[in-house]
Amino acid sequence: MGMMHVVHTFGPVYDKQSEILILGSFPSVKSREQGFYYGHPRNRFWKVMAKICEEEIPVSVDEKKDLLFRNHIALWDVIQSCDIAGSSDSSIKNVVPNQMGMVIREAPIRAILANGRAAYRMFQKFCDQEGGPLVYSLPSTSPANAAWSVERLVEAWRPAMGKREEGDR
Repeated sequence: MGMMHVVHTFGPVYDKQSEILILGSFPSVKSREQGFYYGHPRNRFWKVMAKICEEEIPVSVDEKKDLLFRNHIALWDVIQSCDIAGSSDSSIKNVVPNQMGMVIREAPIRAILANGRAAYRMFQKFCDQEGGPLVYSLPSTSPANAAWSVERLVEAWRPAMGKREEGDR
């Protein structure tokens, strides 16, 4: 698949109670087709969130939004538009970033979690603001990061989300 200029067509998911902002780099082809975040069936994002939040794995977009809102999680991507080949983060060029300040001003965000190194690097390059919330780089839930199991991802993500181990109440 060749390079194409692509514009992100769906906005951030957040409300006035969102405390954690999770950022991807840019939606995959499958996510763009579905019009919502982490739409590839092999991406482990929704499985990881469900385990950490101790909820059922959401299936519909409404269920996914409900899980995020119940757990005070905001979701967005660093990039508003770019040139990209398919879903390949390594091919991204000519980035126009999203305006992170909008969510950070409207919600009490205390931490920003970058889903993978590409999202972290892009955030640092295009969006980082002094005095903003702490930013954590977490292992990607993408199927391309096959070395990380769902269990290992949950172990890495849980502390950054401020969640305790199951049974550790």
